[in-house]
Amino acid sequence: MTAGTGTLVRLALRRDRVFLPVSLMCLVAFAAGSAAATVGLYPTEASRVKAADAANATPAIRALYGPVYDPTSLGAIAMLKTTAFGALLVALVSALLVVRHTRAEEESGRLELMSAGVVGRQAPLTAALTVAVVADVVIAAITTLAVVGAGLPWAGSVAFGLTWAAAGIAFAGVAAVAVQLTERSRTATGITVSVLGAAYLIRAVGDVGDGRHWLSWLSPIGWSQQIRPYAGNRWPVAVLPVLLAVVLVGVAHTLVARRDLGAGLMAARPGPASGAPGLRSPLALAWRLQRPLLAAWTAAFAVLGAVMGSIASDVGGFLDSAESRDLIVKLGGVHGLTDAFLATEFGFLAVFASAYGIQAALRLRSEETEQRAEPVLATAVSRAAWLGSHVVVALGGTALLLAVAGLSAGLTNGAQTGGLGASVRRLVPAALVQVPAVWVLVSIVVVLVGLAPRAATGAWGALLVFLLIGELGPLLHVAQVVQDVSPFAHVPRLPGGAYSSAPLLGLMATTAVLLASGFIGFRRRDVG
Repeated sequence: MTAGTGTLVRLALRRDRVFLPVSLMCLVAFAAGSAAATVGLYPTEASRVKAADAANATPAIRALYGPVYDPTSLGAIAMLKTTAFGALLVALVSALLVVRHTRAEEESGRLELMSAGVVGRQAPLTAALTVAVVADVVIAAITTLAVVGAGLPWAGSVAFGLTWAAAGIAFAGVAAVAVQLTERSRTATGITVSVLGAAYLIRAVGDVGDGRHWLSWLSPIGWSQQIRPYAGNRWPVAVLPVLLAVVLVGVAHTLVARRDLGAGLMAARPGPASGAPGLRSPLALAWRLQRPLLAAWTAAFAVLGAVMGSIASDVGGFLDSAESRDLIVKLGGVHGLTDAFLATEFGFLAVFASAYGIQAALRLRSEETEQRAEPVLATAVSRAAWLGSHVVVALGGTALLLAVAGLSAGLTNGAQTGGLGASVRRLVPAALVQVPAVWVLVSIVVVLVGLAPRAATGAWGALLVFLLIGELGPLLHVAQVVQDVSPFAHVPRLPGGAYSSAPLLGLMATTAVLLASGFIGFRRRDVG
């Protein structure tokens, strides 16, 4: 049943010879850079306690990164940003590897060709999981060495690496089950990412909500965080995500034997014999293809916005020390803290909206490689119309997601504070101001599809680089010109911050130039 697993592992490593090293370098740089930037900032226990208290008193920080469990620990403060958030990134890499080497291979027809040789029925899944788990362990090991080199203690650094590996292994199991459910790799990725997002959200609510800390124990990301590196190193907790992975992998292997090659357990519904009149335009077709994905993301953003608005209305209640209250009053009162929390969270949602935008724009490349674009282009549909239809959906979809999040946050926040209309009018623009930065990521996909189609997935790398610049740039005192490479660095911090239209116009001009380059390149190259 597993014959040929070794051959498939070598093939997968060969295909991922760029993706895996780049992911490894970015993740290690994320952890090592955070450690190196922080080690020298808090030389005394008093300075560490003060910094930890400030972080724990700020709901936005606890929601994004979790609490500091040991205020006296340098490592706990240094790795605050990278523990839960880094586990999220490693889990995403691990899940993408599993989907890429299982469902995507079946969907493309390559796995059927390989199965004609000496390849067992369970071999593809076993090989994909092997690659994912090995990648998780290697990332954890090198990250451990990197943060030790930055000056953090060995035991806590090993525990830190374990948090990342545990999350990656758990979501490799989630992806292994997801790919058995559906015929499409895109849907399998969407299911896995939705579970990952829900796990991070549950952890965030548990870490922020007073009396709701038990929610963190319902999330695999929360389990990784509860290992508490540099703050007690609770090694037994690592058993939970590993056990989850073992159970899910067992379920996945059982499901493999119960379905046909290329099929999913959830059978795709057959379409009508003839297309509806509304599908006569390229835009209508693109909308029909993209709307299930957009609907799922829209629902997720509505929930995220509602949670944000609910938490923001209680921000003042989290300041339980007189010192914290006095500091916030001097900085502008509880309202100022609420605005800072919401501005930070909207920036976080912009990253997720960019992930949707990249995924939606990459539909262009999948339609082309799966030979569905050629029949459409063989009709009277021009290349510009076909390309533009998917671009319009991707750009409009990202704007819709952020608008829904802003509206949802405004409604829940306004319902609790008594100023419903004012809250909506304040928070919807604060969310929409992120749109131009998100559009830059979409335009990067388009220019790659037009000029270098085989490198189109490199847009995910661009998003990761921009994220690392935003997280590590201020900590490492990177030159401002480097920090300005990230489009997110140019977004006004609303609500509460100063608004300027100049950087937004600059981002939109960048988007226009990249889109134009992509359209020109696509018109001049061969399809396929």
